[in-house]
Amino acid sequence: MKKLFLLLIPVCLLFNACNWFKETPEVGLKLAEHFDNKLYKKFDTAEYNVIFKRHFDSLKGNFSNPNTLKAFYEHHNSEPGLVTRFFAGGALDTLKNYISRSEQHGFNPEIFGYKKLKGLLDKLSANKFKDIAEVYPVVADLELNAAESLIKYNNFVNYGALNPRKLLSRYYVAVKRPDSVSMTAVLATSDLEKLLADIQPSSVQYKALQAAMLSGAYKRSPEQLKAILVNMERMRWKLPDLGDEHVEVNIPDFSLTWFSGQDTLSHMKVCVGASREKDYAEKIKLYLKSGNLDDKPKNHETPILYSKLNSIQVNPIWNIPVSIARSEIYWQALRDPYYLSNNNIRVYYRGKLVSDPDTIQWNRYPREKLPFEFKQGSGEGNALGKFKFIFDNGSSIYLHDTNNKSGFARSNRAISHGCVRVEKPLEFAQNLVKDKYQYDQLRMEVNLPPIDTTKMDVYRKKMAKKADTLNVFQLKPKWFGTKKPVPLIINYITAWSQNGTIQFRPDVYSLDETLYAAMKKFM
Repeated sequence: MKKLFLLLIPVCLLFNACNWFKETPEVGLKLAEHFDNKLYKKFDTAEYNVIFKRHFDSLKGNFSNPNTLKAFYEHHNSEPGLVTRFFAGGALDTLKNYISRSEQHGFNPEIFGYKKLKGLLDKLSANKFKDIAEVYPVVADLELNAAESLIKYNNFVNYGALNPRKLLSRYYVAVKRPDSVSMTAVLATSDLEKLLADIQPSSVQYKALQAAMLSGAYKRSPEQLKAILVNMERMRWKLPDLGDEHVEVNIPDFSLTWFSGQDTLSHMKVCVGASREKDYAEKIKLYLKSGNLDDKPKNHETPILYSKLNSIQVNPIWNIPVSIARSEIYWQALRDPYYLSNNNIRVYYRGKLVSDPDTIQWNRYPREKLPFEFKQGSGEGNALGKFKFIFDNGSSIYLHDTNNKSGFARSNRAISHGCVRVEKPLEFAQNLVKDKYQYDQLRMEVNLPPIDTTKMDVYRKKMAKKADTLNVFQLKPKWFGTKKPVPLIINYITAWSQNGTIQFRPDVYSLDETLYAAMKKFM
């Protein structure tokens, strides 16, 4: 027994020595220095970690990104990094203050846990702990709530509260959204105050809408205030880089603008896709159940997308979409056997040209299984006019001229099948080719004289050749490349600032309503 006692003495001495010389973690040192209180030097990492994990498990159901938080703190051994780096210097108070002002962005501070964060900061700041064990749950809760508040605030303010690609059925712009990498970088920041300042939306348009909202001038106009709020949200979405020179189609404004740096190179009217039928959601359910084309509701809304204009087709052929063939061409041909030939529309059966479409007995073919393809030839009557402007997209839409110019005189120009008709196609084509020779070639293809008068002989020969053409369908389309690919965004903006005044446009596709309904829970 005596020998066993003698053997235990060194072990006990070693154990006490280890505890005596145990290093205080950085959080304990920072808090001890900040409060001038040696209590915090007793901070024990192992004991704290047990409390932290217990509190994480109890709180994770309330977190918006629990997996990101779990991975981050597991990688950092549960260290209270935010408290360590940012409590003593006041940066966590700065976070609290930004959150308290989140109504400036249209958000309720409570969605970022303002009261909880403030209460925990006040509790730690009070420095009324009698034992180090009382500190652990407060630090753990403050760390976790600060992390949740920071991530959520960053995600909403820096990226937008909503993901438009999940919310809007025809939104095809690849907006950048927060992910585990970006959120981890936020948690690991070394300068919280700079990060918070940097993520504040700073565009001229955003600040103008924000100022209008805060002015209170629109409190008596709830629809306009709603438009301001949803367009602020749109401006928080991170779009692809459009560069200094790009083209923007704004659907509600029925306009196309060519931006070059801070200048407007060109501006013109457009016609866009018609709005979907009223009660579309219920009608589409009926159609999907019945399978009857007569039950299918119309939806020609132009999609919101980003692409690059890369080519122009002059004197285009219109490959008539199946949907239009079934809903319009079929009925026209059924009523008037000569409709197709009178409108320069050729019919193809299994890839072969039908020589005499006037003799087709249309009532023998069900619309649902129409075996024909239809193409409208180049010429004055072509629905695409003389120009078709091409850009890659998955919706088979394009910008084009039109043979029906009367639509541009209308106030509501949501009248097309989905493609965008441009008011000044020749001007638009000139801006795209940006080459005098190519532009003259393009002009001559559409029967316009060249700008360069030395090419008049070439022009006269072309016109003489066309005058001899017996069949108008022999007019062939020709392709022209753009000087360089030009970024194009087809967007949907219903409120913006222009010359110091907030402009409002009708919510033609009811997308403001959809966004506002999704945003209300954050307000």
